[in-house]
Amino acid sequence: MLVLTRADVEACLDLDGLIDALAAAHVELSRGEVSMPARIAAFAPRGLLGAMPAYLPSAGIGAKLVSVYPGNRAPLPSHQAAIVLFDADTGLATAFMDGTHITAMRTAGAAALSAKLLARADAKVLAIIGTGVQSRAAQEMFPRARGFAEVRVAGRGEVEDAVRGADVVHAATHAAEPIVFAEWLSEGVHVSSVGYNTDGSELDGAIVERADLICVESRDSSFAPPPGGATELAGVDPAAVVELGELVGGRSGRGSPGEITLYKSVGVAVQDLAAAALVLQEARTRKIGLEIELEEIHA
Repeated sequence: MLVLTRADVEACLDLDGLIDALAAAHVELSRGEVSMPARIAAFAPRGLLGAMPAYLPSAGIGAKLVSVYPGNRAPLPSHQAAIVLFDADTGLATAFMDGTHITAMRTAGAAALSAKLLARADAKVLAIIGTGVQSRAAQEMFPRARGFAEVRVAGRGEVEDAVRGADVVHAATHAAEPIVFAEWLSEGVHVSSVGYNTDGSELDGAIVERADLICVESRDSSFAPPPGGATELAGVDPAAVVELGELVGGRSGRGSPGEITLYKSVGVAVQDLAAAALVLQEARTRKIGLEIELEEIHA
């Protein structure tokens, strides 16, 4: 089994190839070729530990364990994770790697993919709301999906100025109360939200109501009960939304330049597997990481 530290993962994750890998994974998901049970979690007084297993034909079988501790302060991130990959034919564990960097980059990468698919063709101004780990990941990934002439990054107190006039608005906070409001949005804007908080949402509910098209990773995941689903989508008909993989596969997206489109992320395990497979392939090619032998157990 290959063991990869966070530094190893950061060195081996090809950010330029990540968006394409996520696109392919989401196509498999929307076609029903994936096995991905609902996320479960154990709750501690100050946080939770979630388990996210999946089988993805293009990447294999594996699972992520992710802790979410909103009270953490820098340099300790609120989300910390580990990913284990297994051989899909034998069940043998093949890799154990840090999942914290993967979680941040695949989340931002999928949101960037939504902008690539749904933002207006002439979108030039990107507003990223938040200043933490997910904000920095978005600053890396969105320019890889679209060519923006201006990127605005805003924390609390600066949000309205950043949002007004932006063509793409990406919210990446842990806010339990709205910090992005519908009245600030320009005609034809694409909004993406990756914040997760069971107590509320970073988005004004009117944004969901105004959206002409709502995109999700998976209907099953997005409309699942906590700790899986998106509280923002309560009351939305699952049949009325479109999946990211369906858009990649050719389903119609934006209907006109004036429409408002919304991507709401909850994070799904196939994203982790797609990214982890990229890391493992590169690590083996470059001979990075520590190989360990697992003791054989005989019945």
